[in-house]
Parts: sequence; C-alpha cells; structure tokens
Amino acid sequence: MEMQNELVEALCLKHERTHSVYRLMRILVHSGFFVKQSVSTRPGSNDEEEGEGYLLAPVSRLLLKDEPLSVRPYLLAALDPMLIDPWQHMSDWFKNDDVTSFHTTHGMMFWDLLGQQPKLNQFFNEAMASDARLLTSVILENCRGIFEGLDSIVDVGGGTGTVAKAIAEGFPDIRCICFDLPHVVTSLVGSKNLSYVGGDMFEAIPNAHAVLLKWILHDWSDEECIKILKQCKEAIPSKKNGGKLIIIDMVVKVQQGENELLKTQLFLDMMMMSLVTGKERTEKDWAKLFVNVGFSDYKITPILGLRSLIEVYP
Repeated sequence: MEMQNELVEALCLKHERTHSVYRLMRILVHSGFFVKQSVSTRPGSNDEEEGEGYLLAPVSRLLLKDEPLSVRPYLLAALDPMLIDPWQHMSDWFKNDDVTSFHTTHGMMFWDLLGQQPKLNQFFNEAMASDARLLTSVILENCRGIFEGLDSIVDVGGGTGTVAKAIAEGFPDIRCICFDLPHVVTSLVGSKNLSYVGGDMFEAIPNAHAVLLKWILHDWSDEECIKILKQCKEAIPSKKNGGKLIIIDMVVKVQQGENELLKTQLFLDMMMMSLVTGKERTEKDWAKLFVNVGFSDYKITPILGLRSLIEVYP
C-alpha cells in the first residue's frame, strides 16, 4: 500500500502533480482497479495524521508484469496506436470499398502488416500467448473432460504452442500438434508428445483425433470460416470413432439484454470489424456455419466468461 505522496515520489513525478495523481487515482478506484483505504501516517508519534492509501483490486493483479497469468501483453497490444488508429477512420471506411477500416488506415490488411512490423508482431504474439495461458489454466482445471478419450489433438493457429504445451503436459498420453504458419513454428522444438507442424489451415490440417480452434474463427468471414471448417472436418475421424472439433470462441447472446458481458462482446465485435474480416457470432450464426460444412451436431458450454466452449461433431 502506498500513500499518495509516496506514489508521486516512487514514480519520479513533479510534486506539483500530486493533486493530479489524486484525480487519476480517484477514477481508477471508481473503475475498480484500486481500493482506497484510510491509513495513519507516522503511527504512534505526536504528528500522526490520517491519509489515503491504495491497494490493488484482485482483478488488477492480472495487469502486473510478473503475474504468471498476466494479461498485460494483451492490453498493450490492444492499445497500440496502429490498432487504435483504424477507429478514427471508420467513417471513411463506411463510404469506400476497402475490406476493413484497418486497410483504409494503413493501406494493407492486418495480417500483412504484422509481417512488416516486428514490434507489432511481437506485441500480437505476446498478447495471444498471455491470453492462452490464462484460458488454458481455466480449461485444464474445469474442462478436462473434453480431452478424455483422445489419442491426438492438433491446435490450429497455435502460435508458439502455449496451449499445446499445457495439454501435452496435462495429458501425457495425448499426442499434441501445434499447427501454424511455417515462419511461426520452424525454429520451435517439441517434446515427447508435442510436435510443431507448419502449413496453411486453408489448404490442409494434420490428421488428429480432435482439432482445436482457440479464438481463430472470429478473425475470419463466414466464407473463410467455411473453408477452415472443411479442412478441420477432413482432418478428424467420424463421430462414431470419437472425432470432434473443439472451438473456443464467443457466442453472443443478444437476448440477455444490456449487461457488461454483452457490452464487451459487442465492442470486441467492433474491433473485429475494424481490424479483420471476422466477427463475433451468435449461436444461430455458429449453427449455420456447422450445417453448411456438414457437421452433424454441436454442444455449447458457456463457462469461459466472454467465450464459450463449443464441441462440434462430424
């Protein structure tokens, strides 16, 4: 816990900014990032005074750099000017023929720019890894049943393998494949039950008992998703033989009315509209995709906060 004056000193701020720090902390307390407490300064002395101290709120620990499940990299990526600027050009985009507002702003698609901007690419990869660590910890603790009976699984768009590593460690009998673009996985080293495979999910996906798509499909249009899902269906055995597709993505429930969860989902949908060709989908949207590809059934388990666990069967 730090006093207001101590915050100014610790952050090497000008003393004249003390009141401004108070105003900043006031909104951060109101927003739930900190908890304010009254504390005694110089306790036991003749000049003991009452002051204000601040404690981190529990959720704010997720923003600490050294927190194991920190989402700090995700926040830094989301607030990068290159991702914020497209919002400023949204009105222009509505009047032109560009695929996305990101293209209007930067002259190329998001995925193409990542390949040209090492810093942004690093932010993006670190953001996806931090999200994967947090999500995987929840899945392995509360959803272990989805992996039972599997002898192999391929994590499509698995990046540097954060999720695949966790599954491989948690289930030593499952052969795990982390599948991503060749330049992402070429230099990565696997383990006894973890391997890295490079390729293009639009062209072919390695065969496995199950395919995992974690926050992949919301990046792509319906037409592009159908192409990806067809490759997934080709890669797994029949439902009778235990094949399934595991999707971790949002299921927007607009019928719930206005609430913070829905508001966040809808803002993320705006982000998808701004940056890429994808969108956040309702259950009806998901069902339409599955039917178009020829899947026989699906089950949605809404236990991951903003996102849901969707099991899809061939």
